[in-house]
Amino acid sequence: MIKELKEFLFKANVLDLAVAVVIGAAFNAIVTSLVEDVITPLFLNPALKAAGVEKIAELSWHGVAYGSFLSAVINFLIVGTTLFFIVKAANAASAFGKKQDEVEEEAAPTQEELLTEIRDLLKEK
Repeated sequence: MIKELKEFLFKANVLDLAVAVVIGAAFNAIVTSLVEDVITPLFLNPALKAAGVEKIAELSWHGVAYGSFLSAVINFLIVGTTLFFIVKAANAASAFGKKQDEVEEEAAPTQEELLTEIRDLLKEK
């Protein structure tokens, strides 16, 4: 049972998932800081001052704390946009790599093709 647990825990996909979770948590901290420390002060301060609050999380209306929700929506939009561009770049890089492989395959004939060409040339003479 210990051996099976060890095999499960050290499979590549489990380790990849663990790395992805850790990187995702770090990325979440960056995005949260971006929203709270950069976007809110630069772009939302006039609206916050008009509402009489200093932080977006303090926004509320009749007891409904919609400021936290608004902050989460902004976080989601930033993460979604970032992931869109990351996936788009990865797909472009993958397509470029496939094109490069096709070019390399076309440029380098196989041994059989070379021997066939030699045979055909010898037949012509």
